[in-house]
Amino acid sequence: MAIKSFNPTTPSLRHMSIVDRSALSNVAPEKSLTRGKKSTGGRNNAGRITTRFRGAGNKRRYRAVDFFRKKDGVPATVKTIEYDPNRTANIALIVYADGEKSYIVAPNGLKVGDKVMNGSKAELKPGNCLCIKDIPVGVDICCIELTPGCGAKIARSAGQVATLRGKEESYAQIKLPSGEVRMIHVNCRAMIGQIGNIDKMNAKLGKAGKKRYLGKRPHVRGVVMNPVDHPMGGGEGRSSGGGHPVSPWGQLAKGKRTRNPKKTSKNFIVERRKK
Repeated sequence: MAIKSFNPTTPSLRHMSIVDRSALSNVAPEKSLTRGKKSTGGRNNAGRITTRFRGAGNKRRYRAVDFFRKKDGVPATVKTIEYDPNRTANIALIVYADGEKSYIVAPNGLKVGDKVMNGSKAELKPGNCLCIKDIPVGVDICCIELTPGCGAKIARSAGQVATLRGKEESYAQIKLPSGEVRMIHVNCRAMIGQIGNIDKMNAKLGKAGKKRYLGKRPHVRGVVMNPVDHPMGGGEGRSSGGGHPVSPWGQLAKGKRTRNPKKTSKNFIVERRKK
């Protein structure tokens, strides 16, 4: 998909660019695979704000995407490739040979009419889902499970791709999009190929209003607040605060590793994202 720009007939259109969606199927989502999605406004079940600068935005219907892909050995045909407002990637509606319908994340190169399949008998082509033990070393993969049967958790957003680097007994080494190399069980499933909608990262919103459509409210910098509101606030004139950048609660905001060192899953990390 290409990036589409506009003539600057308004100030907002001067810098705005969007992903050209003319190649997508112009149809309503499959009703049986959608449900309502309630906006939280950044609040928890007690009504307290736990994530700041969230709220409003366009209403959305959630598309139930199948991240498990457990229907093995049954071929499916890609019926449509659709826009999904809940994620950066596009989704594909597939219809299995027995009539069952399902949404999957659309990999790069998948087209309407293509055949996809799950299981060990599937070919090594984009859209097919196999166990890692059935995938040769060096193949690009996405939508990867962390533990067998838990559903895809890694490399699901637009343009993401991981690489299968090697296998050792029950575990495989996979280089993730972040650069981290991680050991994942060979019985975990992964989809062949790279997630589509690669040009998403090059699109520009162009105006503050488009950020509001996404449900994101204006973000206020800590250095322009008062000392009572933020540790970096206050000072005569413009001031950077005089200390390291921190959150409103004093947590270091840059450089400090926030991962719990006591996590047992640290044993599965071969190479850290940050050297």
